[in-house]
Amino acid sequence: MSEVITPKEQDYSKWYNDIVVEADLADHSSVRGCMVIKPHGYAIWEKMQQALDKMFKDTGHVNAYFPLFIPKSLFEAEEKNAEGFAKECAVVTHYRLKTNPNEKGKLIVDPEAKLEEELIVRPTSEAIIWNTYKGWIESYRDLPILVNQWANVVRWEMRTRLFLRTAEFLWQEGHTAHATKEEAITETKQMLDVYANFLENWMAVPVVKGVKTANERFAGADDTYCIEALMQDGKALQAGTSHFLGQNFAKAFDVKYVTKENKQEYVWATSWGVSTRLMGALIMSHSDNKGLVIPPKLAPTQVVIIPIYKGDEGLKKVSEVANEIKKKLQEKNISVKYDDRDSQRPGWKFAEYELKGIPIRITVGERDLANNTIEVARRDNLTKTTIQINDAETYIENLLVEIQKSLLANAKLRMQNLTTNVDTYEEFKNVLDNKTGFVYAHWDGTPETEEKIKEETKATIRCIPLNNPEEIGVCVYSGKPSKQRVLFARSY
Repeated sequence: MSEVITPKEQDYSKWYNDIVVEADLADHSSVRGCMVIKPHGYAIWEKMQQALDKMFKDTGHVNAYFPLFIPKSLFEAEEKNAEGFAKECAVVTHYRLKTNPNEKGKLIVDPEAKLEEELIVRPTSEAIIWNTYKGWIESYRDLPILVNQWANVVRWEMRTRLFLRTAEFLWQEGHTAHATKEEAITETKQMLDVYANFLENWMAVPVVKGVKTANERFAGADDTYCIEALMQDGKALQAGTSHFLGQNFAKAFDVKYVTKENKQEYVWATSWGVSTRLMGALIMSHSDNKGLVIPPKLAPTQVVIIPIYKGDEGLKKVSEVANEIKKKLQEKNISVKYDDRDSQRPGWKFAEYELKGIPIRITVGERDLANNTIEVARRDNLTKTTIQINDAETYIENLLVEIQKSLLANAKLRMQNLTTNVDTYEEFKNVLDNKTGFVYAHWDGTPETEEKIKEETKATIRCIPLNNPEEIGVCVYSGKPSKQRVLFARSY
């Protein structure tokens, strides 16, 4: 079955697309640029949601929901935000269809049903949310507001790729309101830490935390913090962002509060989000030429048990043992599937579950029963071990922890091996073209140099890493003085 996957060494882009489709994660839809997330893919996304949702609530946030449509006048109230998203907006202009009088069975837009004001299909929700917050906030007693919403957004992309870049995608967006600048900045950094924690400890993906340059900053933000991950092909993926919005949206929507001293002040704001792009990060961080590899903490099914038998009597004996193992594992909150379908042979099932990334496969055969053993196969490194049936419960529990740790360790080692410090522009280009990965280089701090490097090499400044050590040097492009290295890479 793995023959359906193009080897990543041959064509990394096709390898990725093959895994998405063949592992039953997502499919192209009849709507250009939009995807269908299939049950297996959505089950992984649900695991991500559950983990993140708990982290948000543990840090004091609550969920709400805001409209999909934003009146154009609200959307354009914060000029930088409106300008930044204008080219990606889908716009609703009419509210009704009618039968085409010239073509039976066909519909046309009713020209008499034109909206008085166009509605923007949300590309992000700051405008509608801050217009709402104006009615929620009067005094310091109403602050902070710590709200998150799970939603879909639309950004009209011309070049799309399943999970990584689609016209419609799923995400969460946090929108918080604070009495002070310091409190808002603390919130921004806290949520960046939440994202980094999730990627490392759940997705087994190490990240670099940093702040974006002015060129790469979210439209309408004073500062954008981000986490950058490195994929197996050496390209960077922005995995999450957290924005300090200052008072920009409060001023645009006139959101003020009365302080304890009875003075009126504008509210301070943040927004932060991650999306189904994380599915792309998961695929490209761990998978191989046999298919998907899922970290155990995010696997909808962590263990699959496959019986090998001859005849009904053999199946009965094997099933007794398999179901007992399943029961004990489930008591430890391990998700288990016992696949006793007689419509497919064991070899076919092995390939199917390798392709779909199930972390552990247990094989229970009639011969094994005589020795009181079972075979345990790991998806991450494709090794097999024979263990005693009585040890299964503890062994599997420990093995899931070991696989999770191993995936993170391997990803960290890859990031380490694909991270290079350079001092000259020739060295910079050579690393990008031949080694790839993260490149730390001096930059003179000007947007002009940043743009020139991007034009000539397709590499962008992914971030200025947090807690970056000061290091006097010269910019690799302009030769002008520089106080620190910044992180460059080609990216998705």
